[in-house]
Amino acid sequence: MERARRLRKGDEFDQTYREGTAVSGPLLVVRYRPRGGPGVRWGFAVGKRLTRSAVARNRVRRRLREAARQLGVVDGVDLVVTARKGALEADFASLQVAIQRALTRARLLREAPAPAAPDA
Repeated sequence: MERARRLRKGDEFDQTYREGTAVSGPLLVVRYRPRGGPGVRWGFAVGKRLTRSAVARNRVRRRLREAARQLGVVDGVDLVVTARKGALEADFASLQVAIQRALTRARLLREAPAPAAPDA
């Protein structure tokens, strides 16, 4: 994910935590805050409380980042995805569904184009 699409500073994370709205599930929590600018900025948090292993935390972070990259999210929002304990053992498909479900509940996904009708 390119630099312009990431939350990188602690203040940016803190502001999203403080002013944002949370949508939670068994594997993760998504906090979002409208910011009124172009594009979407993502932040991913996997705390040491889940596991002391940096390798395991980074693996979860990479999986969450890839799952988020494949989704079409409306512009002008900051998002922070925080992993929960179940995310360590979850496979990629489960994480993908969890993020999609949370963003759907928050009404942040772009509408998918309707499939074209076959010619009769």
